[in-house]
Amino acid sequence: MSRSFIIMLLSLVLLPQPAMAGPEEDAKVAQAVTVLDRLMLIPEQSIPESMLRDAYAVAVVPNVFKAALVFGGRRGTGLISVRRPDGTWSHPSFIALTGGSFGFQAGLQSSDVILVFRTARGVDNIIRGKFTLGADAAVAAGPVGRNAQAATDEQLKAEIYSWSRARGLFAGVALDGAVLNIDHDANAAVYGPEITPRAVFEGRVERQTDAVVDFRDRLEEYTSR
Repeated sequence: MSRSFIIMLLSLVLLPQPAMAGPEEDAKVAQAVTVLDRLMLIPEQSIPESMLRDAYAVAVVPNVFKAALVFGGRRGTGLISVRRPDGTWSHPSFIALTGGSFGFQAGLQSSDVILVFRTARGVDNIIRGKFTLGADAAVAAGPVGRNAQAATDEQLKAEIYSWSRARGLFAGVALDGAVLNIDHDANAAVYGPEITPRAVFEGRVERQTDAVVDFRDRLEEYTSR
């Protein structure tokens, strides 16, 4: 084996490698971008733009699958980005949303969920471990449409607001009891092993994909209007 060939192999191993996100992660990011696009399509029937502009963090969880037969449960994976001190949006960290319920219920449903965090407290708790909506921080069904601005300014005091789109239009939804935690496996697939959520939010990553950059840029576009 020649010396030059050995040097070439060492270079390939030691140099930073491009992100090798799997098809599942790429598809999830693309779905989240689609949810954001649909959200902004009809401002009169979606989340008030001012709430997005003033948000500390935004989480998008596409295709949350809910199944129920007396006992119910929901499960979905998505993304969360935070607003950095300079006002720009961070790269997103992957998250998982799970939850259960009990009562007279039956059926299957898939919906898109958006969460708007007004403060850093909820996001800090997600980073530390699992975080339960309604128990660890107040969560409320969010207002819809431009006419909801007065209520947003004067009445709504929750730390987190939630919306769901199951049949075409977004509507406020109560998600008390749903649990959020970091999807470390997905983060590792996109950003590399040993990368923490804080490193992602603070931009201390050497690897990234076009898909996660697109998600961040969409937030920049939709919250700068």
